[in-house]
Amino acid sequence: MTKILPSMTRRLFAAVATIATASSFALAQTPVTAPTPVLFPPAVIPLTLGDAARLAARQSAISRGARLRADEAVARVRQRKSDLLPTISSYVQEAGRTFNTSTLGIDFPATPGQPALFDPQGQIEGPVNTLDFRGQVRQSLFDFGALGRVRSAQAEARSSSADADATAEQAANIATNAYVRAMRADADLRARQADTVLATELLSIAQSQLQAGTGVGLDVTRAKSQLANTRAALIASRNARDHAHLDLLRALALPVGTDIVLADSLSTATDNGTLPDETALVAQAMRNRPDLLAEDERIRAAEQGLSAIKAERLPSLGLVADDGVIGKNGAKMLNTYTWGLQVTLPIFDGFRREARVQEQQSVVKAAEIRRRDLEQQAQVDVRGALIDLSGAREQLGAATERLSLAEQEVVQARDRFNAGVAGNADVVNASLALTSSRTLVNDAETLYQLARVSLARATGSVTTLK
Repeated sequence: MTKILPSMTRRLFAAVATIATASSFALAQTPVTAPTPVLFPPAVIPLTLGDAARLAARQSAISRGARLRADEAVARVRQRKSDLLPTISSYVQEAGRTFNTSTLGIDFPATPGQPALFDPQGQIEGPVNTLDFRGQVRQSLFDFGALGRVRSAQAEARSSSADADATAEQAANIATNAYVRAMRADADLRARQADTVLATELLSIAQSQLQAGTGVGLDVTRAKSQLANTRAALIASRNARDHAHLDLLRALALPVGTDIVLADSLSTATDNGTLPDETALVAQAMRNRPDLLAEDERIRAAEQGLSAIKAERLPSLGLVADDGVIGKNGAKMLNTYTWGLQVTLPIFDGFRREARVQEQQSVVKAAEIRRRDLEQQAQVDVRGALIDLSGAREQLGAATERLSLAEQEVVQARDRFNAGVAGNADVVNASLALTSSRTLVNDAETLYQLARVSLARATGSVTTLK
């Protein structure tokens, strides 16, 4: 029997080592999501509203940071899996010790007429020198608590991935709002340029009439004042446009100096069709909104964490083995080994586990409350976006009608001025009304685009915008 046990131990040790090596190799081959490299586009690029949303979702700082946190959660899964894999170690120990024979706890009675083997009061023996080479292995065979922690870590990894998707949608929303502001700035610049062209024409007409003797100097002065005002507004509008484009570059994480050409404009993206059905949009939001999906994953992760804590109450089975040689020096070494199967049954830990269960149950309930609140928020967001969309369409219709009338007023006032039957005061007033009308149209078109983006955010489809 004594010859069989060392042989069995060595075979068992070799088998566990083989399993550990294979498991380590499998883990080493597990792909780890690497951060998405940021590929900056060329210096001048055309960009649509949907392109801006997808670009920000892919390479903005907050979305990349969220994806890295998801990778951290995946790495924690591998850490938890290590509790189920063998732990192998080895050591070499050279030691010497002395000891008091009275502390051995064993009496060595003396033969009658012979002195005692050791002094009954104790004596120092040694030093005893040993040289020990040893390898150790520990393997968990059945550990429901460790398995529950692995599943909990996997659920948390899925939750982190869903959070990354939600953060990407948030980054896309920020970028699309910046894009709409840039479109508004471009439209304002075009409007101020048109105002400047009109003011320049009126000044030329006033000067021609003055030279012909049919006009007065007051008309020229009014025209010059109007031109100065439109030039000042043009300069302010150009500065606002440049700042809006800088904000867009920042939202897209593009290098400063990149020249973005907006492929969309406020007017070309306006749609006067019927509003979509609210019920269908709410159902779409419940299916697609990343924040709702992320909250669902958080609930599942919290529930899995609760199950993992409860699983710690179950017994676990593990293998412990070591094998090596030991001797007084390297000249005479003998094989020694230890092996055993260990069953661990938690009995009482001062109610610590029960308190953790109670804490985790509160985490689950809090996540469920947040989920219900997000559902209500999604419904409010959808209805609010539809209200804004409808109101923006009505405002746009009224502003467009006013713009058409303002353009007619300018034409009629200029015709009267050219005919010499009136001064240019009417033309100046009409041009001011035209400037105001152009601004109102830009405001209405901007509100429409912002409502369109809000509706996409409410339904979780910002990154699918065209």
